[in-house]
Amino acid sequence: MSELYTNSIFFIDVDKITPNPFQPRREFEEGPLHDIASSIRQYGVLQPLVVSRVEKETPDGGLYTEYELIAGERRLRASRIAGLSQVPAIIRVGDDNMMKLELAIIENLQREDLNAVDRAMAFKRLMDEFKFTHAQIGQKVGKSREYVSNTLRILSLSQEFLDALSLGKINEGHTRPLMMLSSRPEEQMTLFKEITIRKISVREAERIARRIAVDKVRKHHLLPKNELAEFEKKLQETLGTRVHIEPREVGGKITIDYFSPTDLDTIMSVLGRGKGVIETVKDMLTGGEKNIDQQDVQTEKEEVKNLDDRDKEEIKKSEEETDDLYNIKNFSL
Repeated sequence: MSELYTNSIFFIDVDKITPNPFQPRREFEEGPLHDIASSIRQYGVLQPLVVSRVEKETPDGGLYTEYELIAGERRLRASRIAGLSQVPAIIRVGDDNMMKLELAIIENLQREDLNAVDRAMAFKRLMDEFKFTHAQIGQKVGKSREYVSNTLRILSLSQEFLDALSLGKINEGHTRPLMMLSSRPEEQMTLFKEITIRKISVREAERIARRIAVDKVRKHHLLPKNELAEFEKKLQETLGTRVHIEPREVGGKITIDYFSPTDLDTIMSVLGRGKGVIETVKDMLTGGEKNIDQQDVQTEKEEVKNLDDRDKEEIKKSEEETDDLYNIKNFSL
């Protein structure tokens, strides 16, 4: 790794610092940036940025200097908001593009507020562009190989789920039960709707996913002809929601889930019930409609964050889990 340029800190004009083309972070929330800007106005930039010196040629043949940002983009953006004309920076020399990319990725991965999708994408870039193993990535960011492997598994989810995770509509802990249902996309989507609409906790999502996995195994033994599974599918298509058929030695039980008053309307209409009954049942079960779209976005993110009701030991065990997510032997009733 190259030596730091004279190991000194320079004050550089913010207008001369260009963005890092290898920045792995895709989103910078305005709220936290203004918080940092407020702190910078009061205390200044306490941690220097890291830049590389770039000489460029003018149209008339002259030379001018720019500085390409390697690490510290949030500090740079906040400094501009705070109205600073110069920021402290350490100048690195001799770094090629690959080294700049590695430094930018590692610097971002060391931040606690990096969302799970950006973290997984950064791990993937280290694998694809540097050919690092999971263990090597773990060493560079101070995490275990298992943590890296489980983080990368998030990318197996659909783009809709990844977008929801990036925007804070679901919690990182919710991704595990969703991945458990990857072989059952209809059930997976239904669980996703329950998480986002009903705001169910991580433990509740895991309970539902385990029940589905266990029931799948039970049906395999009880129904070699898959007749009930076919009935279940037809009911789900007709009602537009999850329908669970539980066969027993004598008869069985049908469970129909719904996620909103509108869903309940549809289900009741299909079942041939009257409108008066629908309104009565809706009021009893929902306590009146809530306009989720008008909720404050930040409040919603905090609520979703609080849905992870696991303790620290459970979260750590989940992060370090190496067994196959889809193996029914990993789950208990």
